Amino acid sequence: MSLGFRISGRIGKPVAEVFDAVVNPTKLSGYFTTLGGAAAPLVPGTTVTWWKTVPVEVDEVVPNERIVLRWDGGGPGVVPAYKTTIEMSFEALDDGGTFVTIAESGWREDEAGRKSSYGNCEGWSQMLSCMKAYVEYGINLREGFYP
Repeated sequence: MSLGFRISGRIGKPVAEVFDAVVNPTKLSGYFTTLGGAAAPLVPGTTVTWWKTVPVEVDEVVPNERIVLRWDGGGPGVVPAYKTTIEMSFEALDDGGTFVTIAESGWREDEAGRKSSYGNCEGWSQMLSCMKAYVEYGINLREGFYP
C-alpha cells in the first residue's frame, strides 16, 4: 500500500471553464504556478515545466473529465528517484458548477514519503482554493503570499 490523499471541492463555473483553468498555462499561471509559470498546455505524452524548475509528465487528458500527471515524488536528491501520480477529475453538476477531485499517490512508506505527501496535500488544497477564487472572481490569492 502506498501513501496518498484525495481532496475535492465545488467551483461555481461550468466544467469546460474549470478544466481550461488547469490545462491552459496562462490561466494556471494566474493562480497556481504564479512563481515561474507553466511553460506549456497539458497535452498527453509531453513533459511541461511548472515554476521554471519542476518537470510534470502529462499521461492523460480527457477534455472536461480527467487529467493524469506524474512528477518526482520525493523531491530533489531522493535516491533512487520515483514518481507520484496526480489524478484530477471534473464532474459537471446540475447547478452549473463543477466538482473537482485531486488525488495524489505513490509515495514511499517512510518518513520522507509521509512528509512529502503531507506537504503536497497542503499544496493541492491551496491550489483548489486558489482556483475557485480565480475562476469565480478573478482573484489571485497567491499574489504576495510568498516572499
